[in-house]
Amino acid sequence: MSNKSPRLLASASLLVLFGSVSAFAEGTGHESVGDEVIAEQRALLIEATAGKGFGPQSPRDLTVVDGANPIDFGEAPEFTAMNLCNIHFHEGAEHRGGEFTTYAGNGDGQGFGSGFKYDGQLSEAELAPVDYAVGTTEHGTLEPGDTVEIHYVHSTAEVKPGPTLKSCLNEAVGNPQLRVEAFVYVLVNDDNAADLTTLNSVAQANGKWQATNMPTDAGEAVSYDGSTTGPAYNETGSPFQVTWNVHPKVIKVSISSVAKWLAENEFDENHAHGVRNLVVDPALLSKIN
Repeated sequence: MSNKSPRLLASASLLVLFGSVSAFAEGTGHESVGDEVIAEQRALLIEATAGKGFGPQSPRDLTVVDGANPIDFGEAPEFTAMNLCNIHFHEGAEHRGGEFTTYAGNGDGQGFGSGFKYDGQLSEAELAPVDYAVGTTEHGTLEPGDTVEIHYVHSTAEVKPGPTLKSCLNEAVGNPQLRVEAFVYVLVNDDNAADLTTLNSVAQANGKWQATNMPTDAGEAVSYDGSTTGPAYNETGSPFQVTWNVHPKVIKVSISSVAKWLAENEFDENHAHGVRNLVVDPALLSKIN
């Protein structure tokens, strides 16, 4: 048995679960893996979770409402009654549904170059290249036309917004309820589009920390019981329970504002994270009501 405190162990687990890896591999010379690799990862996930009591997992196809996972947990309160604890985003939508159903491909099998893309059309001007780097890592850089899924993570613990998912825990509550308000953005070369620094601005409202400018025009969210995400959990289950609200409409966001937010934010975010494979086994999915 480890001599580390449960809180420290939980904090470390959260960091892995939500994925602390960098942006995707398209255009960087990395080859996309074959379908058999993804199939093997899904088989390993089933094997690793069978009979273990894991709750429903995320991400999922939002158009598939059936699920057979028997674990039922209490729905987290509305986000306005919780504290925003972290903001991060993934390149490629982790969920499939709404206006993001175009598969980006298998990627490298570790979360880069995969996920789902905005289904709509963008103008030549919106897709025009920029002459500066945005969120560059060894796996590539963000460019106009890229789709991202952003997660506004909320906790019932009395916490403040901060870097990594350890900011969602404190010493007083070992198992806070978690809620994610998820939005899908497409990056465009248009400074008149939505501004990420504005969307991600943080302030207190009625005594709770909030992202006070989250979109209000992204459609009625699909709500379901799930888990934390991230490519580290392609082959094993996430033990955390999360209430999800995933909004179906894609918001155009200025790529210059993304560069500005990544350059300076209270979450120490400087790149996009990889995506977890879509979870498709009914035994690992909740029923969407």
